[in-house]
Amino acid sequence: MSRHLLSVGPTTIPALREELPSAPAVEPLPFAGLSLVHAAVRRDLARIPQALRLLQPDDHESALALKRHWDFVTAMVTCHHEQQDTRLWPLLRRFAPELRLLLNWLESDHHNLDQCFTRTTTLVGIATRDPASSWPVSYAVEELAARVETHLRIEERQLLPRMAGVFQPGSRIGTLPELLDLLRLADGPSASDALVWLLEGVDPVQIDRLLADCDDETVRHWPHWRDTYARCTDRLWGPAGQ
Repeated sequence: MSRHLLSVGPTTIPALREELPSAPAVEPLPFAGLSLVHAAVRRDLARIPQALRLLQPDDHESALALKRHWDFVTAMVTCHHEQQDTRLWPLLRRFAPELRLLLNWLESDHHNLDQCFTRTTTLVGIATRDPASSWPVSYAVEELAARVETHLRIEERQLLPRMAGVFQPGSRIGTLPELLDLLRLADGPSASDALVWLLEGVDPVQIDRLLADCDDETVRHWPHWRDTYARCTDRLWGPAGQ
């Protein structure tokens, strides 16, 4: 399964930074990494069904591009769940023990969702090889999207507000820089792929604010990554994601 969208050279992997008592020059937007993943997953699960329905039997390039994008989304969801289950949830269990039952349910549901994505990946593979089956597969993706939406709403309504009372202002937990650092250390999607995927469709002013939280190398390469991603995805969604 392809986990990458862009062709990029090797990058330096920074060590995860320790939490420091002093505030950074630009305080990271709290939980922006988590919120951006949720928004990007919603966005793609909403538009992939239509892309499946539009597949033509002789358009092999579009089919391959769609399958590659689906594999990337699935890999990002898997990494997101792993990071929550192994890094974020243990911290919350320690410092907010009243959330343990909710966290146990969320972790269990992560496993259920991962299995749903695995089954749907098989169906998407069939549809991209044989567009005649794309309509029923598109319905399966829509059913998965509804299932995911329930999970995301529970996290956003019951967990995120409580997290604000657990982690101090300026903490990197759940921020975009932390997410990118974790991806650099993981065997999964690249940080460059993840960044352009996460920021697709985000208001330019907000993008500038989010990039202000990132390291200089990321900011320097951002225009190239953004433009390359646009060329890769124009075939799927049209220019500017239309």
